Amino acid sequence: TFTLPVMALTTLFQSVQGGVTYRIPSLIYISDAHSFLAFAEKRSSPCDADAEYLEMRIGSTFNGSVQWQPTVKMKNASLPGYRTMNPCPVYEKNTRVLYLFFICVEDKVSECHQIFTGHNKTKLCYICKHLIGDWATFAVGPGHGVQLSCGRLVIPAYAYVKKTCCCFYCPCSCSSHSFSLFSDDNGQMWKVGEMINESKTVECEMAEVFSSDGHSHLYCNARSEYGCRVEAISENNGTNFGKPQKAQLLVEPSKGCQGSVVSFPAPAESLQSEEKSTAPQQSWLLYSHPTSREKRVNLGIYINKSPLCPLKWSKPCVIYRGPSGYSDLSYCDDTKSFACLFECGVHSELEEIAFVQFTQNEVINASKCP
Repeated sequence: TFTLPVMALTTLFQSVQGGVTYRIPSLIYISDAHSFLAFAEKRSSPCDADAEYLEMRIGSTFNGSVQWQPTVKMKNASLPGYRTMNPCPVYEKNTRVLYLFFICVEDKVSECHQIFTGHNKTKLCYICKHLIGDWATFAVGPGHGVQLSCGRLVIPAYAYVKKTCCCFYCPCSCSSHSFSLFSDDNGQMWKVGEMINESKTVECEMAEVFSSDGHSHLYCNARSEYGCRVEAISENNGTNFGKPQKAQLLVEPSKGCQGSVVSFPAPAESLQSEEKSTAPQQSWLLYSHPTSREKRVNLGIYINKSPLCPLKWSKPCVIYRGPSGYSDLSYCDDTKSFACLFECGVHSELEEIAFVQFTQNEVINASKCP
């Protein structure tokens, strides 16, 4: 494990000890506007049942720095009697429309309660008028969606599927599986992809990668209960996924933690000289997650220069030492840099949500360290 040079953190959402807590960071960069949009859940306490609504901050880039506007309370993104959770935006480049996905959960009903009782109290706002499937509960992201090169919009999602025993619902047999929501008409209509059924997975993110032959693949990286992440590849843009694999190099703490992944073009200098003019643009992956097997500490980033192989992940490069939790990455294609929005603190990862930037070269050079 190695560490990037000390980077300047910007606190975007500050929690209050014993009171207001900000959780579930979500970040997207709009290159057209040279701006970041950062989202988080505002809660009255750390408990998920005490979530209230989403808050947003807009950051405009100028001469290598980001100027942040005051917080916007997104109280209109809600339903009466429900709390808003799991922000997950995606940007449609052709129409220049940002779609913000989120779920609305009946007030004071926790995810654990839904799983235990089998009564789904969650609504996916503005997409589905009725529940799709016999689910105990479900959610999108959290984090960000992606627009593929073919134009399809993809939102990562997961659901807990109810199972019965002798005609009775059995919460202990309830299994969770990741899948995608997708649209092929610029976000007008959405469909539900097939679940990744061969492994139990929950929160996930997805990224489009191009292999050396120029072929497009949709990569899924999901939280699991196996002590490591689970990866799956779709060859049809997220309609379904192939057999999932355990990414043993991407460790999880005992109860797991959400992580983030983005793809980016492989640097030209990484290609052989004869490939630079003939080979299609290849992709690499960048992934963020706490690096400890024991607890949520020391947020790190990993690079995979062969995204279809789970054994090709680099050692982690720590970008924050101390308590850290959920994170969301964004790639800025116009500046060849990355940004990360993540939970962190001195004594607890729930103290604040901070923003940091680093260049593509900084990450690549750090990953070469022994």
